[in-house]
Amino acid sequence: MSDKIPEGNRSARERLAQQREREKGREKRRRTLIVSSAVVGVLALAAVVGLIAANAGKDDEGARASGPAIAPSGASGEDALTLPVGASDAPSTLTIWEDFRCPVCAQFETAFQDTVEELVDQGRIKVEYHLATIIDGNLGGTGSLRAANAAACAQDVGKFAPYHEVLFRNQPPEPDDAFAENSRLIELAGQVEGLDTPGFRSCVEDGEHDSWVKKSDAAFREGGFQGTPTVLLNGESVFPSKGDEQISPENLKKWVAEANKGKEPGTATPSAPGGGPAAPVATSSAAAP
Repeated sequence: MSDKIPEGNRSARERLAQQREREKGREKRRRTLIVSSAVVGVLALAAVVGLIAANAGKDDEGARASGPAIAPSGASGEDALTLPVGASDAPSTLTIWEDFRCPVCAQFETAFQDTVEELVDQGRIKVEYHLATIIDGNLGGTGSLRAANAAACAQDVGKFAPYHEVLFRNQPPEPDDAFAENSRLIELAGQVEGLDTPGFRSCVEDGEHDSWVKKSDAAFREGGFQGTPTVLLNGESVFPSKGDEQISPENLKKWVAEANKGKEPGTATPSAPGGGPAAPVATSSAAAP
């Protein structure tokens, strides 16, 4: 009995195999589209929730700044309320307003962290982080404030970016005010090499940057922003969309490329904040509306 496959049967089998591969490819693309659409849909819907949270917390007394605002080392911008990451001469600026208790902020970080880091590493953007505490105002508690103060303490020693990542990666459920416990924030600092020091612990436990955080939250409310996260590329809102295009890692890269056309990447290395005490910012106190 011959083991040779007749030519007609071989061609039929090859066509069937090719058809199956094409079907697999279509199914893979379909699943990718569904997942991408779901991520964008969740972020867009959550942006509306952020708007509600921002409006609901407007009268919260915990968001009112009082006393001298002690800015963390390396903070910049008006009233030293900006925490910068990346080359200072990068051609584009991504501005992000966040609340460490905000679930949408955590979703945004999960979806876009790698893309933002890539753009920063390439010198194509610098990121200006700003902190808000709208969830404290909406749900009660102090977790937004305590976590923001701890992040500012990390900034004092040049560890803001990795601690920022750890906080969002370990974010508790929105109603759970676990970040209100300084012990939890110090425990999480152990995941960032060199951060859990006596100086950091003292900064967290003493609430050294509390008034600065409250001043930042007041600036958020006075800025007319609709919720967290608020994401601006060179001052233009790109979350949850830019014009008719929904935000996605691919679109963010495209928008940055368009903004940077004809411009050289940034190369300036930002100076690392020192570990010494921060100086009070010489500005008057502000209050949220």
